[in-house]
Amino acid sequence: MAGLRAKDRARLAVERLKAIYPAASELEHRNAFQMLIATILSAQTTDRSVNSVTPALFARYPDAAALAHANPQAVEAMIKPTGFFTVKATTIIALVEKFGGEVPPRIEDLVTLPGVGRKTANVVLGVAFGIPGFAVDTHVTRLTRRLRLTKSTDPVRIEADVTKLIPASEWTGFSLRLILHGRRVCVARAPRCPECVMNDFCPSSTVRAKRSRPLTAPVAGVKLGHGRGTAAKRPGRAGARR
Repeated sequence: MAGLRAKDRARLAVERLKAIYPAASELEHRNAFQMLIATILSAQTTDRSVNSVTPALFARYPDAAALAHANPQAVEAMIKPTGFFTVKATTIIALVEKFGGEVPPRIEDLVTLPGVGRKTANVVLGVAFGIPGFAVDTHVTRLTRRLRLTKSTDPVRIEADVTKLIPASEWTGFSLRLILHGRRVCVARAPRCPECVMNDFCPSSTVRAKRSRPLTAPVAGVKLGHGRGTAAKRPGRAGARR
């Protein structure tokens, strides 16, 4: 598939990844509050580590009001396996001070919360509220550059470049699927190109498929460890925050 434009590669990537991955986060959560807390805790650690501490944390502090009255040392002890626990405990306890303890469904508001940048805000918007958001983490940065959908290493620039190439309705799902694919196949040091469903058009692929695949590859889906992370569907809100 030589000579494809970035927009064509983006469209193909959306379709190929959609065939094998759900539009899901691997962070366990039941509502927007839990998704926000889990995403903040996920900084500099794995989703598995976060999922090991959040059930007990949310059982003891089920909402922002309960967390606001928490003993910081008790919270630190509960989230210690996620690392940077002192800073993270201070951050999540302080969330209740704004917006009446509610998680705001606007990126402009979310990024005013302590510890919340565009990546976290976009994850929360897409997964918890069904509002399109393209979250850029290290996996998304690596894959979008390998696919040559962007030349930038700046997350804000990457977000702007990629969201110009695909419909808003695909932003959340594409970001989440890039993350899953980056963890499983397109890893940092030794990408498993022979296993990749995009190896017939990815400019960075070390192999080439013998013949072009159809637009949507009929391959088996990847099952996640839980079923609570799928991005919420909220039609008609594509332009709600931009």
